[in-house]
Amino acid sequence: MTNEHRSREHRTKAFTLNPDFSYLPDEDRYLLSRGTPRYRFNVIGTGVNGQEHIRVTHLEGRATVHGVYDPNPRSVEGAQATHAKYAPGAPPLVVYDSLEAACSDPNADALIISTPNYTHLPVLEVALKSGKHILLEKPIATTIRDAYTITQLAEAHPAVFQLGLQYRYKAQYSEAIYEALTRQTLGEIKLIGMQEHRIPFLDKVNQWNKFARYSGNTLVEKCCHYFDLLNLFAQSRPETVYASGSMAVNFKEFEYNGAKSDILDNALVIIDYENGVRASFNLCMFTPMLYEELVIVGDEGWLKAWEQQDFLAGGEGECHLEILGGEHKPSRKTEPRYPALIEHSGHNGATYYEHVHFVDRLEGQARPTATPMQGLWSVIVAVAAQESIKRGQMVNVNELLREEAIDL
Repeated sequence: MTNEHRSREHRTKAFTLNPDFSYLPDEDRYLLSRGTPRYRFNVIGTGVNGQEHIRVTHLEGRATVHGVYDPNPRSVEGAQATHAKYAPGAPPLVVYDSLEAACSDPNADALIISTPNYTHLPVLEVALKSGKHILLEKPIATTIRDAYTITQLAEAHPAVFQLGLQYRYKAQYSEAIYEALTRQTLGEIKLIGMQEHRIPFLDKVNQWNKFARYSGNTLVEKCCHYFDLLNLFAQSRPETVYASGSMAVNFKEFEYNGAKSDILDNALVIIDYENGVRASFNLCMFTPMLYEELVIVGDEGWLKAWEQQDFLAGGEGECHLEILGGEHKPSRKTEPRYPALIEHSGHNGATYYEHVHFVDRLEGQARPTATPMQGLWSVIVAVAAQESIKRGQMVNVNELLREEAIDL
């Protein structure tokens, strides 16, 4: 693809799928050309995240979804509806009757795995036999041992293996990464803080996200995104983790198949890194809105990035980035956003740009995507925090790894 074609394709993405232009014959589409997909993906697991991957695959345009596998018929129906909406005129999805068939089909170039957390290792043990490119949703696994095993398998894999820690591509965090790490606007980073206040976990098939043995517990399931960002900004290995948390409000009376829910709904986490950087994370999952915040303080400046969705009538989510440079550098406030169609495709557009990088890598281009090892370290911090809550004391990360008989 020429740079001119790529630029045109990205400029017109919002109009390409606009039904107002459906009257145009294919031969009269130039700026609105959908192009010919060069890659075919199979999606393993087609719940809400799997359907998001189907949506952005078609929106990104260089690939199409060939087939799907999910043991839940309604998830498959949802995938078929999403495919029909975002790929009008494309052949219907191939629906496989087994994981093995979905992974081994020679008509698929890559596999997107978005199955429940606790299935990642057994699914990968089948998927890796195919030799295909793989995009694995977060978290890499629910335990340090399984996460480490996956990193070893990924290291030996001959094709692209990318981890779905897509929050790196949210507009405000993408800008923060550029300012703090590339431009080094803040100087040497000293303190980092993140906060997530949100509504409780929504329902899943078999309610697996309400139980620690399936999800890895809340700090693994949801917060691996934030620990990945904290690790990325710290540019160092975590040394100690101290946390306090509980199950204060959500699902205290919830039972499923005779088992009681046991997941955290709030936590405060403090991380000390080997290079002296300190970080904190504040979680609350029983608020009536969604609020995320990142604060980074360096020896030459201060950065704050935040977004809020309050669910009030007539309002859209707000996203902001503020940089203060004091007397020595310019200061500014901005509102980083992506085009509406991309932001509305899921995770504020982050999954779309994750796919852009994934397909770029299939084409042999180097891109700064989350590696399996970075996925492992996000789980290590999360597990250390949960262990700290359980033990009521600070956890030394190296000691925790020795307990797991893992040498990193």
